[in-house]
Amino acid sequence: MDKNNISLRINRVIGQLRGIEKMAVEKRDCSEILQQVMAVKKAIDGLSKEIVIDNICRIIPQQESRKIEKMLERAINL
Repeated sequence: MDKNNISLRINRVIGQLRGIEKMAVEKRDCSEILQQVMAVKKAIDGLSKEIVIDNICRIIPQQESRKIEKMLERAINL
């Protein structure tokens, strides 16, 4: 797993959360805020998936890693 990529994803989520906080303070429309909350949830799901796939792929043979990665993505996305 690329640690820089993980840091970028985490920082993006933090930025999104700060944006949501600002929207709430400004008393923006509920639907706008909830739309951003859903975006954060998807970003966290993507981060979680990347971490799990990377962790599992480290313990399996290299030639099997892509096949296992695809199977894990399908299972996680169910």
